[in-house]
Amino acid sequence: MNNMDGSINQFPEQEARDNIDKQLNAAGWAVQDKDKIDWNESIGIAIRGYQTNVGPTDYVLFVERRPVGIIEAKKEEEGCRITSHELQAEFYAKSKLKYLDNDPLPFVYESTGTITRFTDYRDPKPRSRTVFTFHRPETFNEWLKEGISLRARVLDILELPESDLRECQINAIKNLEISFKENKPRSLIQMATGSGKTYTAITSIYRLLKFADAKRILFLVDTKNLGEQAEQEFMAYQPSDDNHKFTELYNVQRLRSNYISPDSQVCISTIQRLYSILKGEKLDEGAEEANPNESKWDPKEPMPVVYDGSIPIEYFDFIVIDECHRSIYNLWKQVLEYFDAFLIGLTATPDKRTFGFFNENVVSEYSHEEAVVDGVNVGYDVYIIETEISQYGATIKANEYVDKRERLSRRNRWEQLDEDVSYSKKDLDKDIVNPSQIRNIIRAFKNKLPEIFPGRKEIPKTLIFAKTDSHADDIIQIVREEFNEGNEFCKKITYKTKEDPKSILTQFRNAYNPRIAVTVAMISVGTDVKPLECLLFMRDVKSKNYFEQMKGRGTRILGYDDLKKVTPSAFSAKTHFVVVDAVGVTKSIKTDSRPLERKRAIPMKDLLAAVTMGARDEDLFTSLASRLTRLEKQLTDKEKETFEEKANGKTINQTVKDLLNAYNPDKIEEKAEELKRENPEITKTQAHEMAKENLSKTASSTFSGELNGYIENVRRVHEQIIDTVNIDEVTKAQWGEDAADKAREIINDFSAYMEEHKDEIMALSIFYDQPYRLRELTSSMVKDILEKLKMDKPLLAPLYVWQAYEQLEKVNGKSPKSELVALVSLIRRVTGIDDKLTAYDKTVDRNFQKWVFEKQAGALKFNEEQMNWLRMMKEHIATSFHIEVEDLDYTPFDAHGGRGMMFQLFGSGMNTVINEMNEALAV
Repeated sequence: MNNMDGSINQFPEQEARDNIDKQLNAAGWAVQDKDKIDWNESIGIAIRGYQTNVGPTDYVLFVERRPVGIIEAKKEEEGCRITSHELQAEFYAKSKLKYLDNDPLPFVYESTGTITRFTDYRDPKPRSRTVFTFHRPETFNEWLKEGISLRARVLDILELPESDLRECQINAIKNLEISFKENKPRSLIQMATGSGKTYTAITSIYRLLKFADAKRILFLVDTKNLGEQAEQEFMAYQPSDDNHKFTELYNVQRLRSNYISPDSQVCISTIQRLYSILKGEKLDEGAEEANPNESKWDPKEPMPVVYDGSIPIEYFDFIVIDECHRSIYNLWKQVLEYFDAFLIGLTATPDKRTFGFFNENVVSEYSHEEAVVDGVNVGYDVYIIETEISQYGATIKANEYVDKRERLSRRNRWEQLDEDVSYSKKDLDKDIVNPSQIRNIIRAFKNKLPEIFPGRKEIPKTLIFAKTDSHADDIIQIVREEFNEGNEFCKKITYKTKEDPKSILTQFRNAYNPRIAVTVAMISVGTDVKPLECLLFMRDVKSKNYFEQMKGRGTRILGYDDLKKVTPSAFSAKTHFVVVDAVGVTKSIKTDSRPLERKRAIPMKDLLAAVTMGARDEDLFTSLASRLTRLEKQLTDKEKETFEEKANGKTINQTVKDLLNAYNPDKIEEKAEELKRENPEITKTQAHEMAKENLSKTASSTFSGELNGYIENVRRVHEQIIDTVNIDEVTKAQWGEDAADKAREIINDFSAYMEEHKDEIMALSIFYDQPYRLRELTSSMVKDILEKLKMDKPLLAPLYVWQAYEQLEKVNGKSPKSELVALVSLIRRVTGIDDKLTAYDKTVDRNFQKWVFEKQAGALKFNEEQMNWLRMMKEHIATSFHIEVEDLDYTPFDAHGGRGMMFQLFGSGMNTVINEMNEALAV
């Protein structure tokens, strides 16, 4: 092989050196021979064969004529033994360069041109690491001016102020910083949904910028919605040690294009956009809307990432990966591995692959169960609704007349069936729609709401998970009809809705309406709707992680005042949420992750998304070409014209040809010859690679969010059968099997708390040890118990504990509307005063009747006017537990003459009546 000077190079590492030369050039280094040095060519010069006092080096790196590093080049076969050459590279780095009295060189590489390892010997305990390519000379210049390395600076991060942080957040940040100090390249933070993962991450980012002098940090998400949410949290964040907001102290940029501002210290980006930037291609915004984890396409090879000098590998010091359980595999892993940065993963639901990617370095584990115990999250109960058709499907007999509905236009036509049509539950809402099945689920849900959420006047905020957009539309129509409400009551939230999704989300989160939202996928993850108290599943979910994330929408805690703003009849802070399972989602077998093998059943939308994002697998192109060929035969001329408009003038046939040409050897060869004629200086191999890239780009550039959406919809133009023949019926509507165990646990926790505090709270000591003093109990004394309970155990809200009792035993009376009354009723039950839970007003009624009966049995007879007054006093005791003479000056007594009227009615016996009622009604 000829060297640049035309001589034959005898080194066996020449192929590796050719690759190293290309990579160095791309990273801004001028590669020169030791005998032909030109310091003016670049600020960074890589000199081959430079002499040292121990022999010639492969490369010495100079920045502004100052030696800074060494590259030890090895042939590709040495990749498996690359670390064994570290000693040799370090030996050269510590040697004296000819003509120079240099200190040891800090930046040392070992490289085969394919595998490159790097060590910064300024680091504490220097440790080599694999890098995508070489760092830029400007970077080394900056690093040397800084004096100490980033890995040394993290050792000096100040102690974490713990105020305003939860214990789980404190543990996560402290352990993360220990991980940095130990130079561990990847760290995983596992924190339950709602426990403040993003706040934790921003606190850590702030500390890295301020105390470790990090230059730039990337916050990586996989949907536009998550990026917007993260941006809002950065804007709202105020450090505990500064009066300024985060965004007043540091520049935060959410990437909306391929431009990254050089003065941004925090960048928020989707991983899709980052990939497009590294490819130097524009990104269709539709690719940022959907979660790429939902795609069933698994490429044979990673999508290629090429070096971009404007975003070098050292561009980010740290990368925080939000929802990292789903962003880092298959299509996207190599995007993260491009950067020479610390990686920090955030997730509530890690799986085995997540642990593997982060080297099993879990710095924080905080489960949903722990979060519920700590009052950071709320737990959930399961309510089951089953119908005959939901379980077993149905058969429509031949000769029946049915509606057939076009999926795209939803236009109906009436048709008689030629043969029987049998369908299973899996066919529902895809090929077959049974309105009765949907209606019976919604009707059962409506009818059982008083049981699921006792005492509520309005529907709790409810999110329904549907299978498809069409299914969602059917559900919305039936919900509005069954609840006798208008459009505002129930709305669809998907990224395909014509209304702005953010505005509907905002309404759902903050306004009274909509009470019910229906979604296909968009807000299954990453969207904060704290008032949400009910999740109705009308679609099954096979992925364990995805199901956990969907349930996670309900876990957010919310205080009483904030919940009451959107749900006025709420009695307390949010205590729990309810999963209403109408499809067996809580019983179906869940997998840790979707299977890795490819299947023919990959949805068209996933093939389209993969091609649009840059996947280049041959079977992807051929699969999509085959689907489009079939589609072309089904479309009308008008539909083909629309396709051509959205494909920038390309017909379906031409689009198919372009896809097939990308892997047609003859077409590749033909294109390569054309490129060689146009660029004689390139080799035949280079022309061949350029031809493949050129043809692939021609094929993939046709596809955009608009065209993909059209293809996805128009291919569904075939009809659904609307089964109005088979009428469904509800076969089960009840709490889930484990509801009783949960109820027992709640009651036990409540009992234990009361027992634990009986000696420190006067009212409790009366209930437990001195029940004869119950006549002394006052409303303020009960409020003391309630306030302490809310502070210590917010999830043991009296009305929630009451509901637990209702699941286990027959309860006497309805759930009280007052928390105080419910609390007294519960305390009487756990202390054994009542042998079953009895609404306190029922107890007071019973005792009142007994007391009046005993009085009337003697010489004393109450007249009607006196009885009306006594009934008012009884109602007051039922809600305030005690009555004093002073209470007669206030509502409702003042409107009836107050204490003066009572004296007129009862004379000198007034005080005796008050004392007797306090004693008799309280027992």
